Amino acid sequence: MYKTILKCLREYKLPVILTILFITGEAIIEAIIPTITADLVNHVTNGVEMDYLLRTGGILFVMTVISLACGGLAGYTSAKAAAGFSKNVRHDIFARVQAFSFRNIDKFSTSSLVTRLTTDINNVQMAFMMCIRMAVRAPLMLIFSITMAFIMGGSLAVTFAIVIPVLAFGLCMIAKFAMPAFRSVFKRYDRLNESIEENVRGMRVVKGFAREEHEKEKFRKASDSICKEFTKAERIVALNAPLMQICLYFNMAFILSYGSKIIISGRGLDVNVGQISGMLTYGFQILIQLMMLSMIYVMLTMSAESVRRISEVLIEEPAIRNPEDAVSEIKNGAIDFNGVSFKYSDSAKRYSLSDIDLHIPSGATVGILGGTGSGKSSLVQLIPRLYDTSIGEVHVGGLDVRKYDLSALRDSVAMVLQKNVLFSGTIKENLRWGNEEATDEELIEACRLAQAHDFVMSFPDGYDTKIEQGGTNVSGGQKQRLCIARALLKKPKILILDDSTSAVDTKTDAFIRSGFKKFIPDTTKIIIAQRVASVMDADIILVMENGTVAAMGNHETLMQKSEIYREIYEQQTNGGDDDAA
Repeated sequence: MYKTILKCLREYKLPVILTILFITGEAIIEAIIPTITADLVNHVTNGVEMDYLLRTGGILFVMTVISLACGGLAGYTSAKAAAGFSKNVRHDIFARVQAFSFRNIDKFSTSSLVTRLTTDINNVQMAFMMCIRMAVRAPLMLIFSITMAFIMGGSLAVTFAIVIPVLAFGLCMIAKFAMPAFRSVFKRYDRLNESIEENVRGMRVVKGFAREEHEKEKFRKASDSICKEFTKAERIVALNAPLMQICLYFNMAFILSYGSKIIISGRGLDVNVGQISGMLTYGFQILIQLMMLSMIYVMLTMSAESVRRISEVLIEEPAIRNPEDAVSEIKNGAIDFNGVSFKYSDSAKRYSLSDIDLHIPSGATVGILGGTGSGKSSLVQLIPRLYDTSIGEVHVGGLDVRKYDLSALRDSVAMVLQKNVLFSGTIKENLRWGNEEATDEELIEACRLAQAHDFVMSFPDGYDTKIEQGGTNVSGGQKQRLCIARALLKKPKILILDDSTSAVDTKTDAFIRSGFKKFIPDTTKIIIAQRVASVMDADIILVMENGTVAAMGNHETLMQKSEIYREIYEQQTNGGDDDAA
């Protein structure tokens, strides 16, 4: 787990190494200073010449300046390393998510990925900075201080043999009880982010149904739940402070009382005042470093769950990969489904699609009808390999889609999904998602074909009109037409419209379909729709039910042979004939 995430260090290894070197220098100097100070105290007690005093004071001053410089440089290099490390982790997670298939995204959920990219990375950054500074400094200072304390204090150092095991046991018990609480907190963070995401996306629905108070109450409960779990965890962690205080005061009391007794009984021959002074200083140093270690332990306890969650994303293998010797050329838009069955996860009890056998010639127009959950979207998502089949094969241009280069395949298949998304930026910038090199003339042509040019030109800034986040300043029908134009700019061999004209009127819908026939006759067009009028003139119409193709043919054939199609037609046309429709 830690090995995986530490691979993100890359170009920031040097600042980490420099931090360790600077911290080591600082620790060595701070461990030596009390010994020199103790010697100075003894000389002052016994009488000392001014030359010695000035010389020793100068040495202490220089050592203090060097220690300060090492500490300052370590702070700079550690900050650079920690910030760079978190930047790389953030980049690697985001890049990994971009490589994920829909199946991988379904596994983690959007809200959980957002938490991992924000809260979890912040926790790891803080823990990393503390580790490369405190986790290096504290053990070094502890080793140096204990060594010097035993050299200087002899039997007085026995106090550390009592304090350190007690403190170590107490910290282990604190971590043991705090860790489950921290794990629970991050799961609750996921649910909180999910609630926020749902609320922001559905703000219009919330206001339309006057459910603001309900949403605020739901958010309050989620927030209170996090607060409760964090309070529980922090209450346990807070026990380390009184534990440290007890050990600190015990150490002081032991050194002062036992040391004073030895000085009095031995008349200063066994232990002198300088040694007592040095032992107190080393005692403080040792316990302060133990306190730092306890803080590191707590931080690592908190961040361990974040590291695990980040590592889960980094080690997750994309469910869909490019094959070796991938084919990059798609000959045409012919599509074949050979014995295809599909389910969204291996643990799913039923298939979303079952036993699909289908041949669509290149350039054909295919309409797909069916109720909610009949498998329409699942069917078309297999064509550009947004998902892979569970059983059977999907062929495009006569070749299994799993043999194509993913980028080449998806560039040849333009897909306008049910949930149309526009990004912040101008209309031009959004359209050029389909083709970065598209000229202004090509943009206009695509928009004319998608029946979008007229409304775009009605805006004061035309194609330079700013689209707000999520496309909230354009209507649903306008958004759909812009998304269709964006897909057309790819000049695809296959164009898939997944219920993408539901928000436009029937007249505009007819104009769009007419434009397709005229301007992209060689492109295979698949139109998922709820209106029979949108697919009546298609070469092939599929009627789907419960994940299977219940009927297939043109309009006349289905009117004669498919009861489902005839019923839908009659309901939507009120029993009228074709001309009336």
